[in-house]
Amino acid sequence: MSEKKTNLSEQDTLPNGTPFKIAIAVSKWNPKITEALLDGAKETLLKANVKEDNIKIVYVPGSYELPVAAKMLLQTESFDGIIALGCVIKGETSHNEYINNAVATGLTQLSLISGKPCIFGVLTPNDMQQALDRAGGKHGNKGHEAAATALHMIALKKSLSEPKSKIGY
Repeated sequence: MSEKKTNLSEQDTLPNGTPFKIAIAVSKWNPKITEALLDGAKETLLKANVKEDNIKIVYVPGSYELPVAAKMLLQTESFDGIIALGCVIKGETSHNEYINNAVATGLTQLSLISGKPCIFGVLTPNDMQQALDRAGGKHGNKGHEAAATALHMIALKKSLSEPKSKIGY
């Protein structure tokens, strides 16, 4: 039986991100949470040797705008991947379900169309405490996980696009 992990932020190994160029789109809504996610993501990217000059950070009003920002970033510069960071806390209405679904669908579609990973790093907690627990609290920092996912997916894409070596030719 496997043990349930509550903190997935501790990554064993990360790909070498030295050649990677990555953009991070960050929601301004719930800034205490999103800035903590951004700190975690940047820490992981730098740990993987992504050059600071190869990390671009942009801010958007809320999580709903993250897919459009990701598309704009892919259209304006040659990024290997995008990390979208946000936090939509459940309220008295079901607005959070609509926003979270739209963001997840938008980023997935953009990833499929562009062929570049657009990582969903949006927290979807029921309350502020759950958000804090996932932005550096007892469940780690999901910004670390989003960055690690981006690194692994970019490395996978690059490994699949390298020309096949030929023996004897």
